[in-house]
Amino acid sequence: MEFQDILYEVSEGIATITLNRPDKLNAFTGRMMYEIISALDITDADDDVKVVIFTGAGRAYCAGADLSSGGETFSKGGSDVQTKQGVPRDGGGLVSLRIFNSKKPVIGVINGPAVGVGVTMTLPMDFRLASDTAKFGFVFAKRGIVPEACSSYFLPRLVGISQATEWVYTGRVFGADEALSGGLVRSVHSGDDLMNTAREIAREIADNTAPVSVAMSRRMLWQMLGASHPMEAHRADSRGIMERGRSADSKEGVVSFLEKRPAVYPDKVSNGLPDIFPQWQEPEFF
Repeated sequence: MEFQDILYEVSEGIATITLNRPDKLNAFTGRMMYEIISALDITDADDDVKVVIFTGAGRAYCAGADLSSGGETFSKGGSDVQTKQGVPRDGGGLVSLRIFNSKKPVIGVINGPAVGVGVTMTLPMDFRLASDTAKFGFVFAKRGIVPEACSSYFLPRLVGISQATEWVYTGRVFGADEALSGGLVRSVHSGDDLMNTAREIAREIADNTAPVSVAMSRRMLWQMLGASHPMEAHRADSRGIMERGRSADSKEGVVSFLEKRPAVYPDKVSNGLPDIFPQWQEPEFF
């Protein structure tokens, strides 16, 4: 796909996906949805990419859905993707599910306003860093709709049910300090420090860890959010330790430590990940 509503760049193992409609405050469109999904397909398949960073062009991250259709904006549902029963699937949800399934860590760099889908799409990212000028808003009730992008799943798990309900019920727009105190963002930064800090974190991951281990760890941590008992984690952990323990990466990790040298991990994410969740299946829409 030729990208129009996003920019895609890879440098030193870090892929940067930039929402790119700065004249519209990077308002979310159907094309942007498809481009984000396509870009993440590329990062998953590219073993040179170790970490993915999302940010926005210009002074905003994403001001929410493009409202240029006026009162009919939401009348046809969330996207042109439909189930067999004819229900339009929520476009923000398709993006959130794709981020959730990413094999690479995902960092959100919230450089300005992030409202509606602009904030909910960031919830399945592994962590979010915010500019001190960023604004956030779960404004759905003010637009006569409901939260989307799987945010009723992700938001309470990130910030707790009381904070989630306050932000969703009031629909108010709030600043970076409240986002930090409420647990929505990891840290708040000014100027160039925002992206520099995100890239430092990305470098720490890219330079020091085995990509297959990171990919498996990411899947374990996110999927265990919905586990009903710690035994589910114990089963996955046991299979994971068995699979990774006999891998070339494991040997290299131990030997490089003993030899006091940087590790060079040979295993590739693109070759596939061991299945340590044999009873877990991606649910169908209906």
